[in-house]
Amino acid sequence: MIAYIDDHRDQFGVEPICSVLQFAPRTYYATRARPSSARAVRDAQLRPEIVRVHRDNYGVYGVDKVWAQLNREGTRVARCTVARLMRDLGLRGVVRGKPHFTTVASDAADRPRDLVDRQFRAAAPNRLWVADLTYVRTWSGFVYVSFITDVYSRMIVGWQASRSLRSDLALDALEQAIWARSNRGQRLNELVHHSDRGVQGGFKWSSQHLVMEVVGDGCRQASAGDSRDARADVVAGPAVDCAA
Repeated sequence: MIAYIDDHRDQFGVEPICSVLQFAPRTYYATRARPSSARAVRDAQLRPEIVRVHRDNYGVYGVDKVWAQLNREGTRVARCTVARLMRDLGLRGVVRGKPHFTTVASDAADRPRDLVDRQFRAAAPNRLWVADLTYVRTWSGFVYVSFITDVYSRMIVGWQASRSLRSDLALDALEQAIWARSNRGQRLNELVHHSDRGVQGGFKWSSQHLVMEVVGDGCRQASAGDSRDARADVVAGPAVDCAA
């Protein structure tokens, strides 16, 4: 608010701006008259030093190296302070190697209807599950992890880890979650499973309404509950495919 008034006071004046914004002019003047805080003064001193270290090292230094260099030069500063100021200044280091992606959005892929309308809230357990993929860097390479979270309790109900980003990684996590909850006698007939749209193999849907049923051989099978989704039966079935 103060910055906005400063930017427009020469054009409109302080009092008219405060009247429109319903902001007390005395608050503005009191704020402007207040001396800068110790943190603001310190930040003003550190910003040019951070810019200098980053520029002198060809713009490749990240937070850790800028922080270490400043301390080597005798400027005692916390790492979190350097991280905050570099973020404010829009400075970042160069990341070694190629960027790593787990899910890549595809505009060409069919996009079924979003059944939750981006409203990630649930009134009870087993009403809405969301899926995600992430990775962990280790000394021997990347480990990819897929997990299913119950929106109501924030509990991870299913997960799978793999050394490779295979297409059935997310499906295995979903199958584990369905088996774990169904094995405890919990009903999943009102469950909506939501996943991001990506191009990992056959895992391309945005959200599916899963209806649980037990087939003749005891295997649990998921079928799509929304008959208006043309691809629902195609993509929901393999999630818990029973061996012949």
